[in-house]
Amino acid sequence: MGLLLSSFWRAVLYCLHPKVILLSLMPLLLAMGAAGVLAYFFWQSTQEAVLAMLDASVFVTSLAAWLSAVGLPALKTMLAPLILIVVLTPLVVVCTVLLVSTTMTPALVRIVASRRFGALERRHGASFVASLGWSLISCALALVATIVSSPMWIVPPLVLVLPPAIWAWLTYRVMAFNALADHASSAERQTILATHKGALMAMGLVVGFLGATPSLLWSMGLMAIAMAPLLLPLSVWLYTVVFVFASLWFIHYCLAALGALRAAHEAELFVPTRPLPEAESTPIQTVAPAAGLPPLS
Repeated sequence: MGLLLSSFWRAVLYCLHPKVILLSLMPLLLAMGAAGVLAYFFWQSTQEAVLAMLDASVFVTSLAAWLSAVGLPALKTMLAPLILIVVLTPLVVVCTVLLVSTTMTPALVRIVASRRFGALERRHGASFVASLGWSLISCALALVATIVSSPMWIVPPLVLVLPPAIWAWLTYRVMAFNALADHASSAERQTILATHKGALMAMGLVVGFLGATPSLLWSMGLMAIAMAPLLLPLSVWLYTVVFVFASLWFIHYCLAALGALRAAHEAELFVPTRPLPEAESTPIQTVAPAAGLPPLS
């Protein structure tokens, strides 16, 4: 628990470091630029396509007629952008995790290691290609889990549990792996991920709930839907801030755990030498020569 809390506060302080702020601009500008361009060129046309698809549905047509009868005709116009927001939010989260883990985490590891863990040996247990492959596979699995579990999100308790749990698992796998990729060997990485799995999952769960906060931007009803092209880049910025903090938290925790693991291993290998007892001196006895034999000279 002490390591968990100390790593948390160190990550908060490192978020204010000028180098970290400067490094965070690259994935932030990439993500916000891509989100802004896509929203500008494709938001309206995609919304119209979804609305046309909904109009072709008999169920949606019956539902719209019932809503108009009870005096709520505007809810039908909210349905298409609401579907787009629900579909795009997991994609935004996954892309932000991927951007931060691949473009920022190696540089953040170097910053933290130079300031706190200068004596920690780099054993290069995973290359950049291996880290990228691990991140891509983890993101793909998280998207599959999101798609499979999305029908259960209509249940009020589950919508508060399932998305943060998926983001927790994704953050734990990607951030912990990349934090240890440069310094730990493959065996050391597997040992830390197995030994500290509970704490790392708890960290991922906290980040998962923090990652759900940008979704509050969409809770303004019709105003949020009208401002979607502006709110989407803003939500990307908030996701970037959350996952930069997550990356720093996992780096501080994992490198400290790696240092403790190596120290414990060295202590096991060190066996103190025991001084040998002094040999007891025994007096040399003179053997008398046998009768008839000449004495030894």
